Amino acid sequence: MNYRHAFHAGNFADVLKHCVLALCLEHLKSKPKPFRVIDTHAGIGGYDLTSDAAQRSPEWKDGIGRLLDADLPEEAADALGPYLDLVRELNPDGMKQYPGSPEISARLSRKDDRIHLCELHEADAVTLDTRYRRDARVKVERRDGYKALKSLLPPKEKRGLVLIDPPFEDRDELAHMAEAVIGSFGQWPTGTYIFWRSLKNLWAADRFDNGLAEWLISEKGLEPEKVLRADLWIRDLASEGKLAGAGVVVVNPPFTLEDKLVKLLPWLADTLAQGDGYGWRVDGGLTDEDLEDIDAE
Repeated sequence: MNYRHAFHAGNFADVLKHCVLALCLEHLKSKPKPFRVIDTHAGIGGYDLTSDAAQRSPEWKDGIGRLLDADLPEEAADALGPYLDLVRELNPDGMKQYPGSPEISARLSRKDDRIHLCELHEADAVTLDTRYRRDARVKVERRDGYKALKSLLPPKEKRGLVLIDPPFEDRDELAHMAEAVIGSFGQWPTGTYIFWRSLKNLWAADRFDNGLAEWLISEKGLEPEKVLRADLWIRDLASEGKLAGAGVVVVNPPFTLEDKLVKLLPWLADTLAQGDGYGWRVDGGLTDEDLEDIDAE
């Protein structure tokens, strides 16, 4: 799968990923001590929805666009609030820009927090550096984010999160993700790690999720509830065509995150559905053999 993000900015997959990122950042801000965000595949920071790429495939209209027009129930508004407020702040005159993860991190971080952005793609790294050149909190490196982790962990702040959100241009991307965390988690076992992956190949995603959880629990002594999975699919996962499902695995999630997502995702699935067979799942303790998907009904 080639997931060049300019074509997909603001779609359903971004909605879930960026909602989770915003909730994790808000939790970090609940304590006064500074934190660090490390983004291994940062992209360009933000996306112009009036660009040719975005207009050729305006997936944002069925993602963030639906949410901005929706009448949110209280529990959905609670979970989506930090994310939606940020998007609205960025677009006072109608939807023209969509924030990537670096922009969300920059806007939700405080003056003493720090953000480290890695981007290997040469042109994207230049764009990213230009965007944040005047922000002293942000450091941009043209670098392989997987290889960078060992040298970046643990951060001196001792608090924060790592976002691993690759473009999935490599068929072995899930293996690279697993290798990265196995090689670096021991250096910072208390950090929050957010892994984004598609559900294009459900077997491969489940193998990654459960393999990661089993390794963290058996080899690193992590408690099962310290691994949380949240997935959303907008139509039958077996359907042909565009990406139908995606989600995140969060290691060391905020203690409030699971409850917020369990309340949010039924409404979110209903609101963003694009066909029959849509659904969602939120589960912790991923080593249970009898995990069952929870569908939107």
